[in-house]
Amino acid sequence: MTSEDVREQPASRPTERPVRPVAEPGGVGGLLRRAATAASPTPRRPGARRGLLGQPLVRHLVLAIGGLAILYVITQSVSSFDNFQIAQIGAYVVAVAGLSVLTGLNGQISLGHGAVMGIGAYAAALLMLHTGFPLLVVLLLAPAAAGLAGLVIGLGAARLRGPYLAGATLALAVGLPGVPYRWPGVLGGGTGLTITQPTPPSFLGSNFDPQEWIAWICALAAVITLVILANLVRSRFGRSFRMVRDDEIVASLAGINVAGTQVLAFVVSAACAGLGGALLALSTGTVNPLGFPLSLSIALVAAAVVGGLGSLTGAIWGGILIVYLPQWATSVSNDFGFSKAVSSNLAFGFYGLVLIVVMLTFPGGIQGGVRRLWNALRALVARRSSPAAAGLHGNGPGQGAASAAADPAPHEMGEQ
Repeated sequence: MTSEDVREQPASRPTERPVRPVAEPGGVGGLLRRAATAASPTPRRPGARRGLLGQPLVRHLVLAIGGLAILYVITQSVSSFDNFQIAQIGAYVVAVAGLSVLTGLNGQISLGHGAVMGIGAYAAALLMLHTGFPLLVVLLLAPAAAGLAGLVIGLGAARLRGPYLAGATLALAVGLPGVPYRWPGVLGGGTGLTITQPTPPSFLGSNFDPQEWIAWICALAAVITLVILANLVRSRFGRSFRMVRDDEIVASLAGINVAGTQVLAFVVSAACAGLGGALLALSTGTVNPLGFPLSLSIALVAAAVVGGLGSLTGAIWGGILIVYLPQWATSVSNDFGFSKAVSSNLAFGFYGLVLIVVMLTFPGGIQGGVRRLWNALRALVARRSSPAAAGLHGNGPGQGAASAAADPAPHEMGEQ
């Protein structure tokens, strides 16, 4: 064989091996991960939105101002009890949003966020009873205390996965409500602590409803928290959360500190839960161990899943669910004359029923279902308007391509 023959022979190619898809994890962790992936918005094409409203911070602020205006109108036109419920919804929205970030964006399961809400509530009550700090300082220090507890929990949780992590946080939810009974002199024991609710400022008038003022405080805190979390999700920290959730090995190869990212997610989520607990203490005026049982932790997880894991808008649906579903269960129990034992557990049955129905109908939760319906409606309108546009402008050789370019692709219509 000559050298010319060697040069003419084609180079041998390595045998291509088929890439096997990564198996989806099973169990509770796999279910929550699939729900989070379904609820997470599809990334938009770069440059799809331009101008001032294309900036995430500006867009979030505009939505926040619009939401506050709607809440102002609602609080002005409802009763004092309805304002009390709005305040509770605001508190639960903050806690569910933090849990949605932890589980939906970072893939960590927590069944102890009800206890973390208790940490924030007791911290706020102790600060209001024993210090002269303004309300704003109290609402900043209470989530800081819960965030510190979240740091301790997160350091241990970073070594656990799946059901082991869920079991550890479940132990926290079971054990922490018993702490006030060990120190009744400081934490009030079973009776808890009673705090003085904030009064409206004098410029609002002497006849202004105090419950409406508390509803304003809770609604404003919830909107500010959602804006902060929305910008956090859009930042490099949010991208690190999602990368760690999807594949820890790939994230570590990309230079991301996996354990540090998981601890950071736990701190952020715990701080949100602590703020939610502080707002709940303001709305009720009392803090006691019975207000933060294990059932509250389960309700927070169910609300996050039903609303839409990884979706901050879904946290609003979840907060509404936590407040109104027990009342609906009580109404049904009274109408049908159920016994006391059945009535006390009927709300859990409703949670399970709603969770099953939503997961079967919309795997991405309520917000994922709303997004799918909206996208389907827009696609239907676009298809119906396309023949009319083709009739007006003709059906030349380039019209099909122009029409396809004008219609937005499905991935361009995702929602934050």
